[in-house]
Amino acid sequence: MTILNYTEDHHRFRERFEKFCKEELTPFVDQWEAEHIVPKSKWKQMGENGFLCTEVPKEYGGPGGDFLHSVIIAEELVKTEHMGIMAPLHSDIVVPYISTFGSEEIKHKYLPGCASGDCISAIAMTEPGAGSDVASMEMTAVEDGDDVVINGSKTFISNGVNCDIVIVAAKDPSISNPHKAISLYLIEDGTKGFEHDKKLEKMGMHSQDTAELFFTDCRIPKSNIIGEKGNGFIQLMQKLQQERLVCSIQAIAGVEHVLEKTVNYFRNSDAAVGSIKAEQAVQFELAEMTAESRILRAFIDQLILGHMNKENVIIETSIAKYRTSEALNSIINRCLGFSGDYGLSEKNTLVRMARDARVQTIYAGTNEVMKSIIAKSLGL
Repeated sequence: MTILNYTEDHHRFRERFEKFCKEELTPFVDQWEAEHIVPKSKWKQMGENGFLCTEVPKEYGGPGGDFLHSVIIAEELVKTEHMGIMAPLHSDIVVPYISTFGSEEIKHKYLPGCASGDCISAIAMTEPGAGSDVASMEMTAVEDGDDVVINGSKTFISNGVNCDIVIVAAKDPSISNPHKAISLYLIEDGTKGFEHDKKLEKMGMHSQDTAELFFTDCRIPKSNIIGEKGNGFIQLMQKLQQERLVCSIQAIAGVEHVLEKTVNYFRNSDAAVGSIKAEQAVQFELAEMTAESRILRAFIDQLILGHMNKENVIIETSIAKYRTSEALNSIINRCLGFSGDYGLSEKNTLVRMARDARVQTIYAGTNEVMKSIIAKSLGL
């Protein structure tokens, strides 16, 4: 049951992508996890098949789809049980800054490559001393004639090794108001003064190339400013609704996938025959988790519909991001508990999913920040 208007085109698209995942992604996940990176060739393959930047209009080299195509990509990628290919980050979080705020020159120059997979994108906001509080960032952008000179560092940048372009948030030190000092700048890989550091070792998301980025007297043309100078903070805030909604879609899809795996285990596994399968305590736990999953799914689908109708649902998406990410972590851990000793084995893919899920309570704004936003909406 869904309130979303999936067309026959959407259903065929899902079938194509589901097949692609099974044949071209899932078989290689263990290898990518061990190597701590996904090869760029897979991004290219995604683009060639129309699975990147689905909302980018055809006039800019994109597939010309809608947000439901993005929803399908996010949901089906979860079933590959790894977070190496951050296509939703690229397609639905980073690229929209270009398609919404970029000049026509920037759109025509970069969007076709983003859609084809030739140009992998990243966004750099977090710094060693600045995370959720964007206004406290220290990276500087100083104008020098027709150029802008960037200095500083960013950390925990997803796609940080593979990225061909990165959108960087930096501030003009001559402007005292921290919210008006921030602008967004597009920087190409290979630009003098821009360096990718080694991949960061993380608790989870091992195949995701998360890295530190360093900028030392990195000179770019003023034309690479995304939108108007000084509007960076506003632009970031405007895109948070979709960013948090995408995170919520992935989280609820993860919840559904984990529950489906667990229920199938008790239905079909020889290890689940007999007293374990009949244990009422287990049945009740699965019933509780299924009820929570169905309620969250109804809420998320309503938000997807509202977002597609251009409604302001920023408070609701903050609620969704908080609740779905907490539910994902809780439900994975509860389902792992049913596995006994196997719940500690790396052969159990839920172990990997448990590690990967932890960060979902952190990125796109920590859940503590989500609670703060919710509290403020109550006038507290």
